[in-house]
Amino acid sequence: MATQTGKLPVERRGGFSKKLSGILEPYLYVSPALVLIIAVMLMPLILGLSYAFRDIRILNPFSGGFVGMAHFQTLISDQAFLGALANTAWWTFGSLVFQFGLGLILALLLNRAFLGRGLIQALVFLPWAVPTFLSGLNWAWMFNPVVGPLPHWMTSLGLMAEPYNILSDPDLAMWGPIIANIWFGIPFFAITMLAALQSIPKELYEAASIDGATTRQQFVSITLPFLAPTIAITLMLRTIWIANFADLIVVMTKGGPADSTQIVASYIFTQAFRRLDFGYASAIAAVLLVLLLAYALSVIALRRAMTHSDN
Repeated sequence: MATQTGKLPVERRGGFSKKLSGILEPYLYVSPALVLIIAVMLMPLILGLSYAFRDIRILNPFSGGFVGMAHFQTLISDQAFLGALANTAWWTFGSLVFQFGLGLILALLLNRAFLGRGLIQALVFLPWAVPTFLSGLNWAWMFNPVVGPLPHWMTSLGLMAEPYNILSDPDLAMWGPIIANIWFGIPFFAITMLAALQSIPKELYEAASIDGATTRQQFVSITLPFLAPTIAITLMLRTIWIANFADLIVVMTKGGPADSTQIVASYIFTQAFRRLDFGYASAIAAVLLVLLLAYALSVIALRRAMTHSDN
């Protein structure tokens, strides 16, 4: 009896350790990813947010002190920042509407069977694979009337009185990066919409055809409802990406002329790497982060409300 009772605590300890290891095992598996996320994303985010409340100017050896809300108070009266906010809305909306519309049309065309469809699908994805720096250079050259064809084509179509570079016109300069961004972003919507279209059961279209539904009725009653979740998530993601996407603008116009193409993301780049004011740039980035988070949360809440109302 003494021997048996002496073994009980050991067995209990063994059972407890097995239970504890079973609880911790999933977390141990994901711990490398968590460490990587913390090191690569969370720590720079915290550090960048802390800069927003400090005076961090590279050329000022006496900077680095805590300034509180001073940067945010400066933002309220910063006309360049307010203009960049308006330009960001125009840049994002103008790019998104054409990317989504043309991408959806292209997906609908690629969803039909025709000779060489696989090759066309591969070619459609090419703009998305081209580095944005190279895309910006190519489009800047094409808008240049000395080496590019676009100004001469637009003059032939009657869109211009004479060939000139629209990137140097404050009233038209934003159209240059927007056109380049449309070309760059169409493949994203085309591929995602095509994948969603191919997941729709063909039997639904066959039944609708038997019932006498027209192509338009099938699109409205079958295609759009099935595409709605994909459309919602892709529009939300692409809106955030475009608002943060300053590569084409930096390469093509550098925010000019006269800040007519300056968006918030490129204004952050200007403050940080041209004026070397990392504190003020971090404050601008913090405002952009809050705005995009508010937008994402509102889209998610709206999507949930629509789902509940359907149920």
